[in-house]
Formats: sequence, C-alpha cells, structure tokens
Amino acid sequence: MAFETFADFIAMGKHGPFVWSAYGISLIIILANIIAPIQRKKALLNEIKRKIKREKLES
Repeated sequence: MAFETFADFIAMGKHGPFVWSAYGISLIIILANIIAPIQRKKALLNEIKRKIKREKLES
C-alpha cells in the first residue's frame, strides 16, 4: 500500500482537502445528473395526466 496508515491516506500528503473536495463535488454532480431527469420525467408525466383528465371533463 502507498500509505502507511489510514490517516496518511486521508491526508494524501497534505493534499487531502483538495482531493476529497474534488471527489465530493464530482459525486454531487453525478447525483444531480441522475436525479434531475427522474424528477423532470415525473413532473412531465403528472402534467400529461392532468391534461388528459381536463380533456375528459371537457368532452
């Protein structure tokens, strides 16, 4: 292993804050890219259902 202890691994040779913040930001972006389309799809389906319901009531 490149690091002698787990604390050394977390510190990453004093580059830990940069490395771990980069991982955190990347994770947030990946999750946003997964969650946002799912939410948009749900909203679109609800809008279509409301339009269909309105059209049935009008006819």
